[in-house]
Amino acid sequence: MDRQFGIFMVIAIYMVIMISIGFYYARRNTTVSDYVLGGRSLGPWVTALSAQASDMSGWLLTGLPGLAYLSLAGFKEASWTAIGLLIGTFLNWVFVARRLRSFTEVSQNSLTLPDYLQNRFRDKSSILKTATAVASVVFFLVYTSSMFVAGAKLFSTIFPLTYTQGLLVGSLIIISYTFLGGFLAVCTTDAIQGMLMFFALMVVPMTVVSAVGGVGTTFASIDPANWQLFPNGDGSVTWLLIASSLAWGLGYFGQPHILVRFMAIEKPKDIKPATIVAMVWVSITLFAAVMIGPLGHLFLDAPLADGQHETIFMVLINSMFGPILTGVFMSAILAAIMSTAASQLLVASSALSNDLYKGLFRKNASERETMNVSRIAVLVISFTAIFLGMDPNSSIFGIVSFAWAGLGASFGPAVLMSLYWKRMTLKGAIAGVITGAVGSVAFYWLKVNVGGIFSVYELLPAFILAIAAIVVFSLLDKEPSKDMLDEFDAAVKHSKEN
Repeated sequence: MDRQFGIFMVIAIYMVIMISIGFYYARRNTTVSDYVLGGRSLGPWVTALSAQASDMSGWLLTGLPGLAYLSLAGFKEASWTAIGLLIGTFLNWVFVARRLRSFTEVSQNSLTLPDYLQNRFRDKSSILKTATAVASVVFFLVYTSSMFVAGAKLFSTIFPLTYTQGLLVGSLIIISYTFLGGFLAVCTTDAIQGMLMFFALMVVPMTVVSAVGGVGTTFASIDPANWQLFPNGDGSVTWLLIASSLAWGLGYFGQPHILVRFMAIEKPKDIKPATIVAMVWVSITLFAAVMIGPLGHLFLDAPLADGQHETIFMVLINSMFGPILTGVFMSAILAAIMSTAASQLLVASSALSNDLYKGLFRKNASERETMNVSRIAVLVISFTAIFLGMDPNSSIFGIVSFAWAGLGASFGPAVLMSLYWKRMTLKGAIAGVITGAVGSVAFYWLKVNVGGIFSVYELLPAFILAIAAIVVFSLLDKEPSKDMLDEFDAAVKHSKEN
């Protein structure tokens, strides 16, 4: 069997299965709630795997291993980033998941985060809903573009395709089943893709370790300096790097494509078993992804060319396995890309259709009209993201970093405070969302153009400023109305009893 043909057939079969799921669920979408939130019917296993697969995305198998492979400092930054993500994942499941599930149901059965914040704070002016919807669309455009870039690098690495051709092929695959199936299709495929990603991240590093002589030989061959994760004078680790990397964990509180899974789980009590599944999955996959960096240096005879470090996982797979297993493991990378890109497309299209189109311009739009607009929005956002990803030198890790910060700072403080601070008001929420969004962009500009102390990851200062804005503007505002306070109490009670 020709190697490339064998790889192609495995990936083609995988893609047909994913698209078939989209067709199947297309017939089950009769309402906007079905298309956007799956009718709140997810079980704990699907919720956990879907949340983590859409969270970690293609960058778990491309950007993070690539950073760890790039240099000694890159390995340490990747390690601290993984630690920050692990902590953030745990805190998000423990402090946000259950309450958000209850609060969104009690607050007029809110379908999206902008919808929830508008209902939670009685935003009749729609200023808050508009601000959050715009932030969703802008930052998800960037985020989705990073997944399309990952797809382009995948297809151009394993097939005789140019970067642009790979970009178009991967993008069209993702668009097709997102357009058809909506939330249930995305979550079902995410669960499958999450298991496939887990399998690939278990098998590939173990195969490399076996190939270089076993565990003892492997770890004896890795430079001991890799394991020094605290500042020790060599310049590879600084307290600024540690703070910036750990700050990735703050982003979890504001990622709509992750939080929407919490909103869609069938019962709040299902959060506990889902948390266990999620933490086991994320702990193992993050460790494996970071270790691919130094393992790649041990296995390859010659280093990768400049700018190709984010293909290390693909190169290892292509070098070690036959066409069938290579196709399976390449499908895992495609799975990681598809899971997040589809989730991002769905959330962004929901913001355009439900929050902007219906919320501002066509308040009486029918369910069918709103769902059709959502599907059109998928296409518009996708083609824009493809355009943004046309540069073959785009860094997956860098693009994800910017989008993660923007979403985390825009939504995170507002969501977190809305679930735990009864005194928070509409003005405070608006101030928090705008401060977080503008702050993340401003601090990113300072990081790139000024440096020094401003080299800190923009999410950290923007998040802190957004919380300060929420507190200040809420305290300057009059106290929330009695019905808002009563609803808060009812949501807290609901989260404890269900």
